[in-house]
Amino acid sequence: MKLFLKGDRCHTDKCAVERRNYPPGQHGQGRVKVTDYGLQLREKQRVKRTYGLLEKQFRSYFFKADRMKGVTGEILLILLERRLDSIVYRLGFGNSRSESRMLIRQEHFLINGRKVNIPSFQVRPGDVVELREKSRKVARINEALDGVMRRGIPSWLELDRDAFKGTVKTLPVREEMTTPTFQEHLIVELYSK
Repeated sequence: MKLFLKGDRCHTDKCAVERRNYPPGQHGQGRVKVTDYGLQLREKQRVKRTYGLLEKQFRSYFFKADRMKGVTGEILLILLERRLDSIVYRLGFGNSRSESRMLIRQEHFLINGRKVNIPSFQVRPGDVVELREKSRKVARINEALDGVMRRGIPSWLELDRDAFKGTVKTLPVREEMTTPTFQEHLIVELYSK
């Protein structure tokens, strides 16, 4: 399944999933019998790899979502979307989440006028994410901003391209998330065993 981990390459015909949609090797096209546990584990791995998290980080996000009021699976996805690296990717400053994470680590971004270099920083509604003055001439960032229109910007975010600034208008809602269709109930079932 396409996870859009390779940035712009996933939006072209060169995507590996489009060209060869089976595992490599001699036995790659064989039939595989998948159990319920296998489906749940596969879904957890998809979400974890899409957001670029380690197992311990993902588990802590799940338990934080489990303690909050509401549907655990939806709250988990909202917490993951509120991460700074995800916001930077959604606003189009980076071509992929890993590139966005690298840009944040190199202190290219300010949140409400303060330098932040932690990719897991939880952004709140009303926060302004902007590119530092020195970083506005970086070629990779400008190329990514030019290509953001292909991907689109979610309705819960607002981008001011000329000022290199983005605003978080509201919290993301499950229906507005443009991520690949995750079945978060399988993750909840996996961790509730």
